[in-house]
Amino acid sequence: DVLVDGKPCDCDVVANCNVGDPVPLEVKLTNRSKHSVGPFALTIVPYQDYQNGVQNYELRDAVTFVGPNTFYIDSVKPTENSLCFGALLFLYTGDFFLNIKFHDDNSSRELPLSWFCLPSVHIRALEPVLQTKL
Repeated sequence: DVLVDGKPCDCDVVANCNVGDPVPLEVKLTNRSKHSVGPFALTIVPYQDYQNGVQNYELRDAVTFVGPNTFYIDSVKPTENSLCFGALLFLYTGDFFLNIKFHDDNSSRELPLSWFCLPSVHIRALEPVLQTKL
């Protein structure tokens, strides 16, 4: 499960946030197998999809993490879960997506996507609405 700003993500729902406000992010991994799994690492990588086959992962000037973007998980027992908490800070407006990857612990070998049921995460960073006093 993935929650953005406390709300569950769904492939049909866009999470809106304000530029300059930290956006809490929570990833919950539930082990539905009969065996313990781990150790492995979970990495979150933001990108922009230009909808022409090009995905831009060079977003250092547009989005940053408050805290780590990689989480190390020792093991998860059957029917139990592991929670990873972080936050994103968007510096510019736009539509962003999150690529959530699982790796063998301390290696770049990605684990099969068939092991995970990850929702598509789409975040729209908007200009904050300014309040004026009369």
